Amino acid sequence: MSTDIKAPTFPESVADGTIATWHKQVGEAVSRDEPLVDIETDKVVLEVVAPADGVLKEILKQEGDTVLSDEVVAVFEEGAAASASAPEKAAEPEQAPAAEGELKASPAARKMIDEQGLDASQIKATGKGGLITKEDVLNHKPAAAAASPAPAAAKSAAPAPSAAVDIPAGDRVEKRVPMTRLRARIAERLLDASQNTAMLTTFNEVNMQPVMELRSQYKELFEKTHNGTRLGFMGFFVKAACEALKRFPVVNASIDGGDVVYHGYQDVGVAVSTDKGLVVPVLRDADNMSLAQIEDKVREFGLRARDGKLGIEDMTGGTFTITNGGVFGSLISTPILNPPQTAILGMHKIQERPMAVNGKVEILPMMYLALSYDHRLLDGKDAVQFLVAIKDLLEDPARILLEV
Repeated sequence: MSTDIKAPTFPESVADGTIATWHKQVGEAVSRDEPLVDIETDKVVLEVVAPADGVLKEILKQEGDTVLSDEVVAVFEEGAAASASAPEKAAEPEQAPAAEGELKASPAARKMIDEQGLDASQIKATGKGGLITKEDVLNHKPAAAAASPAPAAAKSAAPAPSAAVDIPAGDRVEKRVPMTRLRARIAERLLDASQNTAMLTTFNEVNMQPVMELRSQYKELFEKTHNGTRLGFMGFFVKAACEALKRFPVVNASIDGGDVVYHGYQDVGVAVSTDKGLVVPVLRDADNMSLAQIEDKVREFGLRARDGKLGIEDMTGGTFTITNGGVFGSLISTPILNPPQTAILGMHKIQERPMAVNGKVEILPMMYLALSYDHRLLDGKDAVQFLVAIKDLLEDPARILLEV
């Protein structure tokens, strides 16, 4: 029985997607729930899996093609009978091109060969029946680039040997690849934020010793009580941010045209870095979450982001964002806004520094904090006082519990 493989239903905020990678080829046997194709949108990469055991019968949309919501991208043949017959059908077209002298390559490889003007006969094929795959083309590129200076040198050597340029072959290889939809969308949003907001950043520093001592004292008991959930720093920052947002609701607001929208809830986005780019999953109603729930959810977001399992619904909305450049060693930075939000908090590396305490010098674990905000809505007074409130809450964590 044939089944249409369709693109997922995109939300209203996503117009279309692009076929990123086909994990299976025509005639290849597939198990139920095995990934067939990745579809990249401007927010997330969506995975389409096999509905049952069977064979991929036909691919209707090739890598790089644009697809709409619920559009048919392939035809799938269910059942064991299809698994036996489909490869034979798929093998017949492979023999015909050889007889006619045509190119034997997968659709993705054929597209790359045409775009780059490569000689297919020089590419080593590793696919079934001598089929050139996308990986074959990628592996061929460095060799082609390294070999290209030789003919040029040979031509110039005959009339004028002294004209040869002493450049080691292969040392200046360039590679051009198209920007992914996700990276292009990130670039578009960042450029929009820098051009269409009056962004300003204020800085402060926080003594992390009280939080570190509290964490050290209760770390093992916390993990045992909450089924293995580890006590980190992000939970404290989210709780402190929620309390500060209640005190300064303008920081939690957003601009919609000529209106200011005040949100009576705190949906805090947590920036997560992935191989494909920065994503910001959202902690819904973070003010009602416990430290354990926050830590558990942040860890879940990190794992799902690494595996490409975040959904669009995980990253929509949000009234405030926290980003932690400290995990990469950043000492201080100016985070960029995540529109339509009007503020973003930047955490940084904890570093021991000599500080004056009651007239004496002490070595304390200090962290720089940065708050970038939209000056169209927030005045400097609100932004500075908001950041000071977070500092005070973190330097005396009991105030978070007491809400003072």
